[in-house]
Amino acid sequence: MQIDAKGLSYTELNRKLKELVSKKDALEIDVLNVNGHRYIGTGLENCKVILRLYGVAGNDLAAFMNGGSIFVYGNAEDGVGNTMNAGLVVIHGDARDVVGYSMRGGKIFIKGNVGYRAGIHMKAYKNHFASIIVGGKAEDFLGEYMAGGIIVVLNSNNEKHPVGKFTATGIHGGTIFVRGKISEENLGIGAEIGAPNEEELSLLNDLISEYFSYFQVDGNLDGSEFTKIYSKSHRPFAKLYVLE
Repeated sequence: MQIDAKGLSYTELNRKLKELVSKKDALEIDVLNVNGHRYIGTGLENCKVILRLYGVAGNDLAAFMNGGSIFVYGNAEDGVGNTMNAGLVVIHGDARDVVGYSMRGGKIFIKGNVGYRAGIHMKAYKNHFASIIVGGKAEDFLGEYMAGGIIVVLNSNNEKHPVGKFTATGIHGGTIFVRGKISEENLGIGAEIGAPNEEELSLLNDLISEYFSYFQVDGNLDGSEFTKIYSKSHRPFAKLYVLE
């Protein structure tokens, strides 16, 4: 099934998508000429639905998503996977700021780079486990106030600084893995540097294999090349408060 988004407002496009999804359990939809249309896939719950978007997806793609798969053949704007609970998002380009904001489950794979505050307030809940895999680099405040889940930065272009400043500021759960060396000057309050253990290396290799399966790019990224960033404490700002 195919929809041409050219000339449609984001409201009209999302209304069409919701009408189609509500009528069938299993459905594949190609959306052409996506040009900054917002809220695509918001609240999607049908695990058998596949959306393929051609163009630039607008803000809050897959927000509150509870199932299904979205493939973007282009870039995505801010807020991909905002409070996402389950499902899959694959972006064949870059994504901008606050990717995975308060994300609780599901997976987001990005072939290129991400902007600022990716993974902010990211968490895990019961059997929900959130994952963000970035092929390129990330800007400042990656994993800010992170409480659970996993972020992987593959640094496929071998950047000297694959993450920006204040990485993992206030982290109190979850883990970030960055391919390459990380300067402690780039770490935020509450963050610690270490090396992945055997169990984490196994998970990393699985996610790397999945990344390659979506983007079909050449490469061999060894999990042992990764730096692990994790929390020093579950209460990184405890000293700011006085208990009487």
